[in-house]
Amino acid sequence: MLRNGLEPWHLLIVAIVIIVLFGSKKLPDTARALGKSMRILKSEAKAMKDEGGSSQDPAQQTQSVQSVESVEPRAQAQTRTEI
Repeated sequence: MLRNGLEPWHLLIVAIVIIVLFGSKKLPDTARALGKSMRILKSEAKAMKDEGGSSQDPAQQTQSVQSVESVEPRAQAQTRTEI
């Protein structure tokens, strides 16, 4: 029954349903929006990949995390004394 999953006539029925649901006027706008979204997604993924490759070494990351943690308790102590 499901030999190949989607056969050509399945795709034809899906295309007809999409045209009926969205109408021929909205399809170009929808396709444009989908293309724009895909470009944004690809550029963000590339930026994240580039950012991950050029990050600091683990020792520097640990030092920056420790310095942030040492600053936070002081800030909390100051707010508690002000209250």
